[in-house]
Amino acid sequence: MLAAAAVCPHPPLLVPEVMGAIGPHRDGDLGALLAACDAATVGLAAAEPDVIVVLGGAATTAVYEGSAAGSLREFGVGYAVGAGEPVLPLSLTVGSWLLRRAGLDGGRVWFQAVARDTAVADCLLLGAELATRAPRVAMLAMGDGPARRAVGIEGAADPEVERYDAEVAAALGAADPVRLAGLAPALDDELVVAGRAAWQVLAGAAEGRRLAGQLRCAVARYEVSYLVASWDVIG
Repeated sequence: MLAAAAVCPHPPLLVPEVMGAIGPHRDGDLGALLAACDAATVGLAAAEPDVIVVLGGAATTAVYEGSAAGSLREFGVGYAVGAGEPVLPLSLTVGSWLLRRAGLDGGRVWFQAVARDTAVADCLLLGAELATRAPRVAMLAMGDGPARRAVGIEGAADPEVERYDAEVAAALGAADPVRLAGLAPALDDELVVAGRAAWQVLAGAAEGRRLAGQLRCAVARYEVSYLVASWDVIG
């Protein structure tokens, strides 16, 4: 049964090795984003979960053990997590890194990649099934918002993106799985959304639970929307 959840984005720029030795001059928004991700991830421990499932969008649906490796080599960085040949997609690689920062890595963690084009109904069914894997299940759902912040003009506002961001932010802040389930897969390609499938798997896991939500951060950097939230079970 779902006991707690965190939602974080997965830009590789969160990882200091990617940003380089910027030190105290690190991008302010990225620093605040990482602090919010840390708080959300650390907060999962308070639920005393039996298992932590890390969800993330990928090319195909797959399951990986908690020791599985991921790498950021494709971004020109030698950083890696886990053991063995890197197999984790970017979303789960950054998720693994966040858990390790929070001291939550270990045998009770495993990874669930979700094909980015998975239908809503299938996402909800997968989430409901994952929630039954242990008496207390915590989930870390990794996903970026729209990467199309403008139409033809860099930095320009896009009303459709802003509406989508507002809907996701409201759903995450209210811990509202019904609103998350209402996100349209047809907009994934149009708005370049990487997180929809993972968010809807979480929605399936949360169905029927009384939840309190907290939107910890909502920023747009480098034309991509990033949101961080925490969900806690009430009662």
